[in-house]
Amino acid sequence: MALKRIDKLIALNCNVTRKEARQLIKDGVVSVNGNRIYRAEELVDSASDTVTVQGHTFCLKDHIYIMMNKPRGVITATEDPRKETVIDLIPPELARRSLFPCGRLDRDTTGLLLITDDGEFCHRIMSPSHHVYKTYIAELAKPLSDDSIKILEEGILLDDGTQCLPAKVKYYEENGIPFAEIKIREGKYHQVKRMMCAVGNHVENLDRVQVGDLKMDTSLQRGECREITEEELQLVFNDDSSI
Repeated sequence: MALKRIDKLIALNCNVTRKEARQLIKDGVVSVNGNRIYRAEELVDSASDTVTVQGHTFCLKDHIYIMMNKPRGVITATEDPRKETVIDLIPPELARRSLFPCGRLDRDTTGLLLITDDGEFCHRIMSPSHHVYKTYIAELAKPLSDDSIKILEEGILLDDGTQCLPAKVKYYEENGIPFAEIKIREGKYHQVKRMMCAVGNHVENLDRVQVGDLKMDTSLQRGECREITEEELQLVFNDDSSI
């Protein structure tokens, strides 16, 4: 049994402040298992109780985990006064006040982005010590040589002296266009682009397709998102790091 204060859970799940949640309770528009309540400190079981707020029934959740197909031109940030952020794209039914992206994708990079309000989950993904690989597809300006692949897989030293951990690289071509599938477990600034620059190449387009064993849902269009299932969450930390 996971007992939580009703005002805290309403604030989490209804995208309102604790003060606003307490006012909703005071106004008599909150019910637990069909019974109207008026005490903000009322304890409910987040695993089994059903809460109704202003006629809308929802399941209580301590945290939410979202998969987004990030579009080009949107920045990976919680807010920005001038530019559209990935949080701006979250639909109302998934929105929470404390959402943030797990790591960053460059403004012109597309693909799989995880968004949550669970700091511990995000730390496990981003910390190199947890060995969660992120898989990218990079369209290149020119073919990638075997020597370049070896350098990348041994752990390349960038031009500014930054040392990268060993990557896993698979080179291929489609219709004469060179591509590389790259797995890294870090998230340094412009890392994939800088890695390719360090071996004399250039990334034309970059798309993240996988985190751990969790693959991008190809049914999601650019800018769309959905909640991740419990089974999918396990895939994030179930990565054989193979290509």
